[in-house]
Amino acid sequence: METATNQQARPLCERLPPLILGTATFNTQYVADPLQMPYRRIVSRALELGVTAFDTSPYYGPSEVLLGDALAAAQEAAGVPRESYCIITKAGRLAPRVFDYSPAHIRSSVRRSLERLRTPYLDLVYLHDVEFVSPREVLDAVAELRRIPQVRAVGISGFPVLALCDLAETVLRETGTPLDAVLSYGHFTVQNCSLARSEVMGVVDNNGSSRSPVRRLRAAGVDVVLNASMLNMGLLTSTGIPPDPEAASGGSPLAKWHPSPPALRVACKTLADKAAAAGERLEAVAIRWSLYEWARVGALAGVGIQLPSSLQGATTTKTVGGSVMGVTSVEELEETVCEWEGVLEALDSPNGAALPSGSGDRIRRTVRLVREVLWPALGKWQDYSWASPEPGFVNERAVQRSSI
Repeated sequence: METATNQQARPLCERLPPLILGTATFNTQYVADPLQMPYRRIVSRALELGVTAFDTSPYYGPSEVLLGDALAAAQEAAGVPRESYCIITKAGRLAPRVFDYSPAHIRSSVRRSLERLRTPYLDLVYLHDVEFVSPREVLDAVAELRRIPQVRAVGISGFPVLALCDLAETVLRETGTPLDAVLSYGHFTVQNCSLARSEVMGVVDNNGSSRSPVRRLRAAGVDVVLNASMLNMGLLTSTGIPPDPEAASGGSPLAKWHPSPPALRVACKTLADKAAAAGERLEAVAIRWSLYEWARVGALAGVGIQLPSSLQGATTTKTVGGSVMGVTSVEELEETVCEWEGVLEALDSPNGAALPSGSGDRIRRTVRLVREVLWPALGKWQDYSWASPEPGFVNERAVQRSSI
């Protein structure tokens, strides 16, 4: 088995798997009672299916505790060694309007995460939702994370892709060392693929300010860019999100906190109807499209993850864009992994040749459905991003400190 020292010396793109289980769903923002979720079974089944990385955060309510419990149970029941999987967490965000990027808090947050996750080290730690604090605070927090020996790789996460690009460039310029990873969410979906629309459409310009966001991240030295929230935090589902939060009492917790405007929720519900008319569930279309296109585009842009691949009888090194999936049941997990296996099969198909399982045809139909039906139906809501932070946002932790 590879030693911890040798493993840590390898670049992140050689250590992470390309499909990661996100556990933001182990939280009251997505389910009424996370303790009633089959979280242990989800994690153990993920390991059985070869999903060997897990993404969490202190901000996700009980997520770190539940994930730590599930991984400990898997170790005890099946003898799963710690070196066989990756744990990714975050630091800096405490509550919707509370952020603390101070070095003291970053150290404290990492210590707490190590305890909750029952692990001696963390494979990757992101600074959580970096757009809510100043660039100086991000730089200081990056420096602190790099000083912590239990943290093997450092990255940033956030919603607005241009803010992620600006900060990645700032970190490289000010510290001389690039970020290991950037986690982008909600910006490579059927509704909004502005992270890499040029690459999706086959129009790539690497010159000056016109470079696409993913190309800017690569130019800033970022090793891996991961795509999360393929369903845009629940927008791209058959049930959708009710446009009126007050009318959603007793329903999904998403309706009350999701930052999307009502008209966007209505537009996405229209997509569900369009997909159903084509004999598809919107969830399946959205996941399949994002998995396939980001696997292709992430590799094309040079921010993918390396994995061994058997192609025509020979073992080669293959690079694919990495994705983070969020599930609330074993069935959802298995469905997503099945879609991912179809993506890998289609990518391995030489010159788009037909595959016995029909994976290539299914993906081609999906790409055509998205381009010819779903995108036109979105109209002005295609590539729409809500403001983050919202106008007038004030970090309550900063206010608390100024009043002392």
